Amino acid sequence: MAGVIESVIKNSPLGRWYIELTDTMKEDAEPVFCLDVYEYAEKIEEMGKEYGDEVEVIWSSDDNVTPEQINEVRMQMNAYEAEQEAQRENMEHMPDGTPNFNAE
Repeated sequence: MAGVIESVIKNSPLGRWYIELTDTMKEDAEPVFCLDVYEYAEKIEEMGKEYGDEVEVIWSSDDNVTPEQINEVRMQMNAYEAEQEAQRENMEHMPDGTPNFNAE
């Protein structure tokens, strides 16, 4: 059975975005807070292990989150995914042309 994790982009009192994760399959689930996309990916992976790595992610944002912040999260997610793809394929260069220092 796939897990369902709610990902909500929120705004801190300092004006910086963060992502709050909640496992909706558990009634008493404590929210998990992620300050960047790397932490987010790590936490999603951890939470997904309980469901055999089958997870559905539901995205939303609080009303006080700006379109610019949502776009920043989206752009960072795209960059993260491109970086992961380059590492999986052992590419010499990342999709943006920068060297992939993890290539062998």
